[in-house]
Amino acid sequence: MVIWEAQFGDFYNGAQTIVDQFITAGESKWQRMSGIVLLLPHGYEGQGPEHSSARLERFLQNCAEYNMTIANVTTPANFFHLLRRQLARPFRKPLVVMSPKSLLRHPECVSNPEDFETGKAFQEVYDDANIKDAKKVKRVLFCTGKIYYDLLQEQREKKRQDVAIVRMEQLYPFPEKQINAILEKYAQAELFWVQEEPANMGAWQYLHRFDFRKNLNLISRKASASPATGFKKKHDKEQAELVEKAFA
Repeated sequence: MVIWEAQFGDFYNGAQTIVDQFITAGESKWQRMSGIVLLLPHGYEGQGPEHSSARLERFLQNCAEYNMTIANVTTPANFFHLLRRQLARPFRKPLVVMSPKSLLRHPECVSNPEDFETGKAFQEVYDDANIKDAKKVKRVLFCTGKIYYDLLQEQREKKRQDVAIVRMEQLYPFPEKQINAILEKYAQAELFWVQEEPANMGAWQYLHRFDFRKNLNLISRKASASPATGFKKKHDKEQAELVEKAFA
């Protein structure tokens, strides 16, 4: 397994031409498979515009014909099974992982030893295990990546059993079957896509390719020329507003 890890996801920007030429389009152009893994820490942690965004939207824009896998995992065990699947497959596709550094230290980002055991599989989507009665859910928050833990904290503190949080651990290929099952389960609820990125970035534009987006409402930072603010206080204020709006 060949892995290239950026200190921050933004640092791959200088390699954009290589990514476009050889990784996202290599199999289509030259019928050459590649199993390279790119670890590009992506997440809004208040460290400024050069340490926040791995340009998730660029990768998703280049996704077609099952040319690569884009993931943003939120548990150690699921990351393990993602890498395990990468080698176990009878074919090779590039894998891009957007999980940020802060999850290495997050007290909620843990897995039980049995979650790593053989026989387990990579989970492309996680439904909300905290919801006791799906019929009482009035709002479903779809998200990907570390913002899940911000939403989870708010859900617990407010004891909100009427709001379900659904994590998309794999963005491409789009996990259509799993998403459709969740939509059926919460058939009467309002649907929202919650992302840390500005409205013109992140996964939001990508989702328009699927019927899934027709009933979605967006909760995000406002459209911006910069991937993130350079001011920590402003970042914290924006992040708090996102979470508050998600549960309003």
